[in-house]
Amino acid sequence: MKAKLRRLLSWEGLLLAILVLVAAVNANLAPVYMSLNNQINLFQLSIEKIIVALVMTFIIINGEIDLSVASVMGLAACVVAVLFDRGVPMEIAIVVALLVGLLCGAFNGFWVAYVGLPSLAVTLAGMIGFRGVARILIEDRSIGDFPAWFTALGQQPLIGPFPFSLILFALLFTLALIVLQYSGVGRLLYVVGHNAAVARYSGIDVPRLKLGLFIASGFVAALAGVLLAARLGAVRGNTADGFEIDIITMVLLGGVSIFGGTGNLAGVGLSILVILNLRNGMSLLNVTGNVQTGVVGMLLILSVLLPNLAQMARERWQQRAVQRKEVQAGVETSVSS
Repeated sequence: MKAKLRRLLSWEGLLLAILVLVAAVNANLAPVYMSLNNQINLFQLSIEKIIVALVMTFIIINGEIDLSVASVMGLAACVVAVLFDRGVPMEIAIVVALLVGLLCGAFNGFWVAYVGLPSLAVTLAGMIGFRGVARILIEDRSIGDFPAWFTALGQQPLIGPFPFSLILFALLFTLALIVLQYSGVGRLLYVVGHNAAVARYSGIDVPRLKLGLFIASGFVAALAGVLLAARLGAVRGNTADGFEIDIITMVLLGGVSIFGGTGNLAGVGLSILVILNLRNGMSLLNVTGNVQTGVVGMLLILSVLLPNLAQMARERWQQRAVQRKEVQAGVETSVSS
């Protein structure tokens, strides 16, 4: 009974309560909200972000951050579009775009893992640099007219009413859950994120682990960029611009500490549902995109602020408990003497 109560009072319990409240409000304000098509559309419009949020969870638990994921998404989409526009078969263009993502991730990972530069600075530079390359490739154009089979990947149902990208997300979420929560690699991620120096003295190859994470981040971001190009049907230099805000918010709101070492995919999954339902509800009520972005920005601030405030309150409570015990012990000693 106590274990169930603790679970309900946990961060995940709070997210679940918020999700139920948001869903109830959406259903009351917009009857179409509960339809199957709207629920699929709810995921479909942000599917690339939530795919990248999975690998971002690994990165932040490991004590790092990758601000360049949206720029890698845009760059991969631009590479696919430019190569196809120049007569390269789409299959080869997709492979090249994924390789570009791998190289971007390896570039970030090398400077972080082996040179020791802060991931915040490295990936901020990557965010600007990769976006610049994407804009150079496309310039002011918009490239589209992709093959029908390619756009079908992002727009048409594959199994029943479910599109390919949503099925892929379900598979990747299951794989990420197994790796993070039930494998040795997952345990290493938490250990390194909690204290990289201790992990290094324990014999863990910390640089290799971090490099592998950033390579995975680059690859997954490029995959998401390819899916985004398929869903949109056209690519510009600013494709996926600003996506990193939603992605990082999904992870931090899910209870993953910005300092690393704590968090789980259950919380991130609930956070994804909360944000998607909020955005969907606001869209159904014709709330502008700028307002939606502002709401997500506020969630990002709260996701960092609230856990820290809770930790400070917990530490202060513990200090007061210790002080009360010391005072009580002093009174008992004086009485007995």
